[in-house]
Amino acid sequence: MPKSQIIEPQEERKGGKLVCPEIPLNQYAGTPEQELEIYGADALVGIYEDMFLIREFETMLQEIKTQGVYQGIEYDHKGPAHLSIGQEAAAVGQSFLLGPEDHVFGSHRSHGEILAKGTSAIRKMEDDNLQSVMETFLGGDCLRVVEKESSESVKDLARDFLLYGALAEIFARAAGFNRGLGGSMHAFFPPFGVYPNNAIVGGSADIATGSALFKKVNRKGGLVIANIGDASMGCGPTWEAMNFAGMRQYDELWDESMRGGLPIIFNFMNNFYGMGGQTSGETMSFDALARVGAGVSPDAMHAERVDGYNPLAVVDAIRRKRELLEKGDGPVLLETITYRFSGHSPSDASSYRVKEEIESWQAIDPLERFAAELKRIGAMDDAAAEAIGEKTRVAMAKACRLATDLEASPRLDSETIGDLMFSNRPRESYDEARDPELLLPHDDNPRVQALAKKSRAGIVDGKPVSKNKVFQYRDAIFEAILHRFEKDPTLVAYGEENRDWGGAFACYRGLTESLPYHRLFNSPISEAAIVGTAVGYGLEGGRALVELMYCDFMGRAGDQIFNQLAKWQSMSAGILEMPVVLRVSVGSKYGAQHSQDWCAVVSHIPGLKVVFPATPYDAKGLLNTALAGSDPVVFFESQRLYDIGELFEPEVPADYYEVPMGPPAKRRSGNDLTLITVGATLYRALEAADQLQERYGMSCDVFDCRSINPLDYEPLAESVRRTGKVLLSSDACERGSVMQDIATNLSQLTFDYLDAPPVVVGSRNWITPCAEVEEDFFPQANWMLDAIHERIVPLPGHQVSTNPTTGELLRRNRNGV
Repeated sequence: MPKSQIIEPQEERKGGKLVCPEIPLNQYAGTPEQELEIYGADALVGIYEDMFLIREFETMLQEIKTQGVYQGIEYDHKGPAHLSIGQEAAAVGQSFLLGPEDHVFGSHRSHGEILAKGTSAIRKMEDDNLQSVMETFLGGDCLRVVEKESSESVKDLARDFLLYGALAEIFARAAGFNRGLGGSMHAFFPPFGVYPNNAIVGGSADIATGSALFKKVNRKGGLVIANIGDASMGCGPTWEAMNFAGMRQYDELWDESMRGGLPIIFNFMNNFYGMGGQTSGETMSFDALARVGAGVSPDAMHAERVDGYNPLAVVDAIRRKRELLEKGDGPVLLETITYRFSGHSPSDASSYRVKEEIESWQAIDPLERFAAELKRIGAMDDAAAEAIGEKTRVAMAKACRLATDLEASPRLDSETIGDLMFSNRPRESYDEARDPELLLPHDDNPRVQALAKKSRAGIVDGKPVSKNKVFQYRDAIFEAILHRFEKDPTLVAYGEENRDWGGAFACYRGLTESLPYHRLFNSPISEAAIVGTAVGYGLEGGRALVELMYCDFMGRAGDQIFNQLAKWQSMSAGILEMPVVLRVSVGSKYGAQHSQDWCAVVSHIPGLKVVFPATPYDAKGLLNTALAGSDPVVFFESQRLYDIGELFEPEVPADYYEVPMGPPAKRRSGNDLTLITVGATLYRALEAADQLQERYGMSCDVFDCRSINPLDYEPLAESVRRTGKVLLSSDACERGSVMQDIATNLSQLTFDYLDAPPVVVGSRNWITPCAEVEEDFFPQANWMLDAIHERIVPLPGHQVSTNPTTGELLRRNRNGV
């Protein structure tokens, strides 16, 4: 929404035709002789050696999985094994020119890419650097296993280290690259530029885009490759990622020094099948996948189909595409055609394809054909080929023997997993060597100046301060964000309306004046890409603050929140951190698709911290805490609260402070009943507490569970043990809500002290109705009084206005409402 870009009706209504660039298909015209002249015999033989290594690795896994034995080594592997036999040339050709600074993300079928990128890095790194990497990674645990057996050189040792670390990870061993917590489909090794592989089809697309965003924003070298399958072209997040990577603002709005697209290649490993669906002619609309690039950008993403059965063709393509990225002409789309000889997994009998098709691809086996070409040009003879095979099989047997031996390679104690769910590290900045890029000094920011004139106390002389004069909840959000922008140079914020507009609820108003475009920008309305790119940005070592305008939109980013944001810290065994804060607002007045509280959905997912502040003081303090940490935080905010002032603390301090996650806030003290709330329902509960005191002489403890996960139950349990009675309420639909979870736990913690079962008063299990009748949907003070009267303790003379009886509870559940 920048005012510098004027949309002219005359221009937009003008007649004409779009002309799309030609998209090359298998145009490589080089010869082995030419490549021999450029790279030398050792390099070309190295390509063959790496291809053979991948073939043997995958063959070993296939034999272990289907026969339970490899070279006499018996093992029962219970996990998955998605093999890439036949796809070796595509992986090795891609990695040939890449260094450790180039980061490759993969899919569930990426064993070959791990090995190819790893061996490429080993060849390029100095021995001292390699030795240091092995000694320091995971405290040297992986190295200690492999170094017990002799290796001829540091590079040979590093190769053994790579084979063992990857295989130990697949076999769930503590010395695996990710302590066995990632396994076959998620293994990775950052020191070699091997970044997380992803079990979700297309899952790496937006994460890799976030990695490329990190490199661009923080001026880091290297490119990023998202290796995803042809079937991922049918996944929405893949399209969102490609569009995000090619946003026109990079060229038209970002500062001159930051111009150019993201340095990323979307490499579609096209083996023509997605599970049992054939992408060629059955499940996709394209004839050649590379055609899709024309639908994303005017330059068609420099799309090209490459023959992935010829490693030299892939080397050439990566060389040319890298030159484009270095000039700022990204993103790039590559369709690398290949073929898997085996099924989707060892349990797949390939009943969806004919034997003749498989045999026709095996007849041009890239490993055998490349060996024949090397022999033809004199780069390798039969003896050398046999020596490579023998050396590889010996190394593979050693890795397999060590990785299957429980004494040499024990498994991680399962209880340790709990300690790895969160990193819990305070981080003032993710780059202390660099000053944050800002456009204004703090005191010159117009909103800072305006807030200096507001009352930071919500009540003065016993009276509420008017909304236009009080420091509001939205102002607290702004102050916390600006503070972290001024401390952490890696911090970026983006969402659907962050810049210029200032956010739909004015929390970001004033940030545009202080921040350059590359630190605060508007994203597409692409919720999956918003969260997925934040994941990639975070795992690279940068802090991201992203926003989904409404809680209801989380469904569009479900995989990214539940499978990616939540899991990569623990699946990496703590190698990665995930300093991402996801802001979501809980609406009202906007009906069924814009007014839902989904706290329970995210708090159910292990690996996410979840908070829901209900006051300006807590909003600033909790956001300060979230933005100074290393863990993913889903930060809920109620639209009912953006314009309120502080009613519980004397004022909201202008200086920096933090509110710890975990402890609930006690808003009122009493002796007769415990009221527990989440979010805006706090204020209805306080109304109910006032009425209980005034009408019935009952005093209440009132708690605000501002932190949902983690949550310290002890203050809640202590109160319930003392009062013997508890009612819980939030704006979420009652069924399956956070309050039900808290009630269940309190039942177990305080059972012997309860005078009545805990009672939950939530919103009705309906769609949220229109604003005019919302009071019939969201909990009200009288609902709470009625529930107390009917199900906890009779209130003398109380006249119920609702039906909170257990009979009504049975009826509603019987009817599913």
